[in-house]
Amino acid sequence: MKRFFYICCMINKVKSFKDKMERRRTTRDFSNAGIPKAIITEIIMTASSAPSGANKQPWFFCAVSDSGLKREIRLAAEKIEQQAYTHKMSEEWKKDLKHLGTNWEKEFLENAPWLIVVFKKTHELVGEKKKKNYYVNESVGLATGFLITAIHNVGLSCLTYTPSPMGFLNGILNRPDNEKPYMVIPIGYAANNAFLPELTKKDQNEVLKFYF
Repeated sequence: MKRFFYICCMINKVKSFKDKMERRRTTRDFSNAGIPKAIITEIIMTASSAPSGANKQPWFFCAVSDSGLKREIRLAAEKIEQQAYTHKMSEEWKKDLKHLGTNWEKEFLENAPWLIVVFKKTHELVGEKKKKNYYVNESVGLATGFLITAIHNVGLSCLTYTPSPMGFLNGILNRPDNEKPYMVIPIGYAANNAFLPELTKKDQNEVLKFYF
């Protein structure tokens, strides 16, 4: 009987969490309402609790609220994006993005109260000695997933943004060569008039198969 009750509780909890995560939506339109540094700290430290190869924790997070730095990041990103939309992106790619309303302009990089820039550490530097990190992309991907979940859990919105190339972020944020930009995540409250495209997720039979 106890086990049955425990399983029922687990089912209710996992359904509740699933329902909450299904309500998560990406936004590009942010309110200018401020977010306390303490909240950003806890969100990032939640991300830093993610599993990693050999527990190397090969990540670093830069939390940016300085308006000058956000402006500099936006201008550098837009220069890259304009080239991409003009010369690099295929027509098929542009067509797939059309319903999202995206273009080379990236106002969210300034409008969001915070930018969290995720770096992956290809290796550690101890003095002049290199120490290897393992499964870096996988580990940082897990930490980024934790980060997005923590953002949604606290009632904030975010966007996953990956300009290509992203090396300009090392220069602007003064990060060392063993750190490579992985993702830029603007974070804040969604604006009242935020554009939310119509999206659907794949259903269970498209993403899951059981093997008994």
